[in-house]
Order: sequence, then C-alpha cells, then structure tokens
Amino acid sequence: MPEFTMPSLGADMDEGTLVEWRVAPGDRVRHGDVVAVVDTAKAAIEVECFADGLVDRLLVEPGTTVPVGTPLATIVPAGAPRPEPEPKPEPAEAAPAPEPRPTPEPEPEAPSRVSSPLVRHLAEAKGVDLARVHGTGRGERITRTDVDRATGAEPRARVTPYARRLAAGSGVDLRRVTGTGARGTIRAEDVRRAGRRPAKAPEPAPRPEEPRPEEPRPAADRRTAMRRAIGRLMSRSKREIPHYYVSTTIDMSPALSWLRERNRELPVSRRVLPAALLLKASALAAREVPELNGHWIDDGFVPSEAVHLGVAIALRGGGLVTPALRDAGLRTPEDLMAALKDLVGRARGGRLRGSELTGATLTVTDLGDQGVETVTGVIYPPQVALVGFGKVVERPWAVDGLLGVRPLVTATLAADHRASDGYGGARYLEAVTRLLQDPEGL
Repeated sequence: MPEFTMPSLGADMDEGTLVEWRVAPGDRVRHGDVVAVVDTAKAAIEVECFADGLVDRLLVEPGTTVPVGTPLATIVPAGAPRPEPEPKPEPAEAAPAPEPRPTPEPEPEAPSRVSSPLVRHLAEAKGVDLARVHGTGRGERITRTDVDRATGAEPRARVTPYARRLAAGSGVDLRRVTGTGARGTIRAEDVRRAGRRPAKAPEPAPRPEEPRPEEPRPAADRRTAMRRAIGRLMSRSKREIPHYYVSTTIDMSPALSWLRERNRELPVSRRVLPAALLLKASALAAREVPELNGHWIDDGFVPSEAVHLGVAIALRGGGLVTPALRDAGLRTPEDLMAALKDLVGRARGGRLRGSELTGATLTVTDLGDQGVETVTGVIYPPQVALVGFGKVVERPWAVDGLLGVRPLVTATLAADHRASDGYGGARYLEAVTRLLQDPEGL
C-alpha cells in the first residue's frame, strides 16, 4: 500500500517534526491537498499529498520527530478496494457446561435479626450480606445505621423531627451539625447553634484544565537549528562543488524606462519592480544555456526542461528559505511580480507548502534592496548554478563613445565546474544582458 512519508524539503533537511495532521483515517485526499504540517529547521511547512486516494492509517503522532523518508501514513489509491480490517481471533471453543449441582436442602429460617423490612430492602439494594452485619439495635437487631456502616458510607445522623424541619427552614446542612443528644442525635438546639455560625464559603469548583496550545519551537532554538542546517549545506556545497564565478555590469536604462511606462497602465497594487524583470531574464537565459539549469545527481548532470527559479528570501528572525517560482520562463513580469510577493509574504508568515521548497533548478538571489552592489553566492546543492544581483545604482557609463549617467546593476554567476565552464557562464550573463536591453520581449 502506498505510504505517505516524511518529505525532504530541501537538501539541508535530514529530519522533521510532525506538528499536526490535517486529515483523519477515512478521509479522501487528492493530489495537492495539504495533509499535514511539518516543522523543519527553518519553518513550519504545509505538506501536500501527491496521490489521490483514501487515508487508511496515521502512523506517527503529532510532536514526533522522524528522519526523512519515514512512513507517516498509509493511503489507499483511488479506485483500489479498502483493505479489510484484520480478522479478530476466533473465540475459544466453549467449555462444556458444568453439571448442575444438587440443590442443598434449605436450612430452617433463623429468627429475623433485621429491625424492619426497610432495612432488609436497603441491604439488598446496597448488596450487603446481613449475615455478616453486627446489629447494634435492641436485641442486637440490625438497624439502618448498621447497613450504612457495612457499606462504608457515613451513617445517617439521628435527627429529631423538629430539628429536621428547623434545619430545612433555616438552610442548615445537617451533615455539618454535631448532635448532642442521646447517641449523637441532633436536636433543635444543635441546629440553632449551627445556624448562628457563619456559613463556610463553598470551595470554588476546580476550573477545567484548558487544552495547552502547541508550544512553538523557541525562536532561539529555531535560529540555532537553521544556522546549523545552512552551515551544513553550504559546507557541503563548498566541499563538493568546484565553483567558478563570472560577473558583468548591465545597463538597466531600457528596462527601467519600459517599466515606468508599463506601470503607468497598472494599478498601484499590481505595479512591477525591477526584480521581476531580472527574474524573467534569468529564466529565459537559462533556456539558452541549459547546462546551468538542472541538478548534479549520481556524479552526472541532469538537465531540466522547465526553469523553476529558486528565490532566496530572508526571514525576519534570521536565516533564509528558497522556495521555487515554477515555470518562471513562461510567466509574464506581472505574474512573476505577484507570485514573488505572495511567496515572500507566506515565507515570512510560515505558510509555505512543501512542494514550493523542492524542485528549483536554478537559484536567484537579489540583495539590491539591502544596498549591496555585488552578490557572489554559494550554489545550493544539487543545483549547479546561482545568479546574484546587486543594487541598481547610477554610475558614469559610456555608450557609443558618449559618457553619461546610467542605472547599472552587477550580475554575478556562481556555477559548478563539473556541469559547465566559464565560457558557458559568460554566455549566460551575455544572454541576461541582451534580454534586459529589449524588455518588451520579456
């Protein structure tokens, strides 16, 4: 039966903690449905199911940390019969009924030791064997008090009829009154004395225990775990990947001019920033230089037909995540801008989905909003390239022998020498530059 396992939400993830289930046994699920929330070293991620079917069993309890690949649940594929529950063990063959024993002759009834039929009825109701009860009444007859004592219950207090009526009228609890009459009988004077004492305030009822909310991972612990995860991955990258770097300076005048005109036609909420044009140019250039778009797996390069751009997003508490903009080369700049805003908001709000953290074929990091002019990145394994953009700055720039002030951006490519070489890297940056000089084609 197919198993839903702890997913790998990045090359830096070795284990995850199941935070909660969003489904229960018997629920029908479809491809893309969120079935659980998993806490990683970086954030809590909603995890989707990638098959249609019926949830059969949940194998892991919330709060449990398990390695990547551990089965979390079993799912019956759509159209397949649901497995029958395990048969219960056959009951053992009934033992032959014992032969009836001869009924003993009834003994002659002993003189009754019970004070009244009411006491006998009370003993039967409470399951008291009167033969074992010692009577304290006259002639050692068994009284109601003796039955109460035999059951372990507090014997009913002796109360005179007038004292009982007086207690009912004054609200005195006879269980809290000490009798001073014969054999502890409560008299009217005892009730009056009790009524003059201040009533003891009833003890407040215990408050029902409120369910304790799921304790989030402390921020300090999350930061530590995230730094460790990033450190392990970047160490692996620098240890295993032979990086090379190339960079270029791109004149952004045509792109920004086109963008200003384009934004005049759009409402404020849909206006496009230069970052969207840089993403679109990066995706289209990757299609021209496919040896930079894919993964290095099992000592070989596996190119990707689609371009899924991983975008590095800094989190508010420190660290970063790199969700993917899928099919970035097929989207318009407006679509890319909207998708980027959505990803940034959900990444910083802890609402990313598992599918968004996997499948990126090339990563882009843009630190221009932080004032950085040059970004020389570290490749995110198993990808084979990373593109960095800095801040768009105005600098003197010569065009056709004429010097002027132009908006410029520095683009840097970090690439894996196992999959490409400097020539391929240079072709890529040249393609990015050319595409940005003709923004209408983006």
